Amino acid sequence: MRDFSQDHSCLSINTATVRQSRGTPLPLTKIIEACAERGIGAISPWRDQVAASGLSVISQSIKDHGLKLSGYCRGGMFPAADAQGLAAATADNRAAVDEACELNAPCLVLVVGGLPGALAGHAAHKDIARARDQVVDGIATLLTYAKSCGMPLAIEPLHPMYAADRACVNTMEQALDICDALDPEQSGALGVAVDVYHVWWDPKLQAQIQRAGKNRLLAFHVCDWLTPTTDLLNDRGMMGDGVIDIPQIRSWVEAQGYSGFSEVEIFSTQNWWLRDHAEVLDTCIARHRSHV
Repeated sequence: MRDFSQDHSCLSINTATVRQSRGTPLPLTKIIEACAERGIGAISPWRDQVAASGLSVISQSIKDHGLKLSGYCRGGMFPAADAQGLAAATADNRAAVDEACELNAPCLVLVVGGLPGALAGHAAHKDIARARDQVVDGIATLLTYAKSCGMPLAIEPLHPMYAADRACVNTMEQALDICDALDPEQSGALGVAVDVYHVWWDPKLQAQIQRAGKNRLLAFHVCDWLTPTTDLLNDRGMMGDGVIDIPQIRSWVEAQGYSGFSEVEIFSTQNWWLRDHAEVLDTCIARHRSHV
């Protein structure tokens, strides 16, 4: 297991972590500058943040500051109520692959989606099996295009509390079943993103990480689960402030040969997003050394 205590060369910042500074939106260009100033070597940007500044601007800024990516957020949201919606999802995901390629990302992270319309508060139906079938079909279609572009796809299973609206793939086992079905040769074109916030509770987690192996472990995300939590989406904790044994999970991932970045991804409307982004980044560095 790698020693993170002396430096932060393996730290990446998911740019949602500093989406706001003192409650005010922080442009991605400023996030890139702040990370580079602190010797943070990688980021994982979100598509809306990239779009706000412009893809070409962000691509050049990343190059100018010598940063790498640990992933690109996000593709997915495959299920739809009708053929038009499915076609729109296909087109959007192809665009996400193109953007990931332009930014030289190592993978496109997929948050697969849930019941159509549920995220907006009006689910079109209650058939989660149908939604899961559409997810598999959507990934299969996207995989063909992503392979032609050389862009790996990383399925991110989300905690079951998100099954209705954000992701009906909720365990590593489910995600790896899809990988087995669509990429049985384990080519590296399709794998998983392991986010401790979503999978720490799973009694099969260690076994499924072993099942994934090096070729399918494409990304590793860290934060903490607070008790009590005040918001199931936007109250993620800084590493060390909650109940997740992050070093244990990292040891399982690294035992399979994972040698990539630990990506800090924190959504925190009532805490970290209200603080100055410099404080947040400095805390990420310190906690990465002591609690990851």
